Amino acid sequence: MATGLRASLLALVAAVSIGTARAEDFYDIHVILPLTGGTAFLGTAEQAALQRYEKLVAASGGIHGKTLRFVYHDDQSSPQTAVQLMNKVKASNPAVVLGSAQVALCNAMAPLVRSGPLLYCFSPGVEPATGGFMFSSSTSTRDLMSGVLTFIGKNGMKRFGMITSTDASGQDAYKNIKLLAAAPNHKDVELVAEAQFNPSDVSASAQIQRIKAANPDILIVWTTGSPAGTVFKAIRDAGLEIPVATTNGNQTYAQMEQYASFLPKDLYIPAAEWPKTDRPQSPEIKAAKEKFFKAYDDGSGVKPDGPATYAWDPANLVVEALRALKPGATGADLRTYLSELQGVSGINGPYDFRAVPNRGLNETNVVMTKWDPKANLWAIVSDPLGKKP
Repeated sequence: MATGLRASLLALVAAVSIGTARAEDFYDIHVILPLTGGTAFLGTAEQAALQRYEKLVAASGGIHGKTLRFVYHDDQSSPQTAVQLMNKVKASNPAVVLGSAQVALCNAMAPLVRSGPLLYCFSPGVEPATGGFMFSSSTSTRDLMSGVLTFIGKNGMKRFGMITSTDASGQDAYKNIKLLAAAPNHKDVELVAEAQFNPSDVSASAQIQRIKAANPDILIVWTTGSPAGTVFKAIRDAGLEIPVATTNGNQTYAQMEQYASFLPKDLYIPAAEWPKTDRPQSPEIKAAKEKFFKAYDDGSGVKPDGPATYAWDPANLVVEALRALKPGATGADLRTYLSELQGVSGINGPYDFRAVPNRGLNETNVVMTKWDPKANLWAIVSDPLGKKP
């Protein structure tokens, strides 16, 4: 029995040793995302992008010889849960945490990373403090809106209306559109009607009727998910047949399919430079986009849309930074490295973190896209800054 007991103990020690070795073979990056709840349509798309990116990194040597592994945590679309998860993740002293997917979720976690780790939020709507530990993905909400106003001004749509939701994202949009409309560089457009609605409202008919009475040339609808569908349906029911511009938070195939029967005929969405296009682009951006789209050419039938792009570039920027830094890099090391980064191109355009702290992109990376239901894609219909190609 002694021999049998000794053999069992040795086997147990060996199993633990193997398990430990395997754990040490991975470079874990924690990701906090809404995989359930009201914004799961964002979180699950971002997770799918990260899963594909993870395979590319594994095929190219990992991070300092270790296999990249994203470790997912579901914040359930709840700021309170996001905070709890961040506190739990911080206990392992990570250099970086990716996520979450929405303004409220990232803002809830922001106070927890004032001294690190680096938090790369996937929501373009957050406004990270210059020099802080929180970074924001893609182009900012303000730059997207400025791109919309530039585009409509240059394309003969001088009078515009807007409708925004009463949640935090909608209020931020309302404030920014009002400020931008009054700016000298947008003096060729005029806000002629405005309305707000509660995201939980089942109808926005009254608001749309008031806007229709002002006879705008185009309507800006700044809300995401099912509330956007509520507004689109009200526009259809009111017989308001004018172009509509909306946030890139609605640049998802799921929504285009779900709302197909009542989508506006001319639906414009400002975005970074990720969609496929025939217009000239730098070799670096072209190569980055080819890698991105090839990652989805896996026979699954899944096509990348807006949310996928919010995760892809941040993941790539972080991984390439970790590869460039020495093993054991801290959040402070990562922040310093990214803050000095210039001339690196991703699917969303060329990044310059010195010029645009904690984001790297600005209005010069914004193009206008138009939904083409026959081709089932968002066609780029402008050069950056809203000009026609």
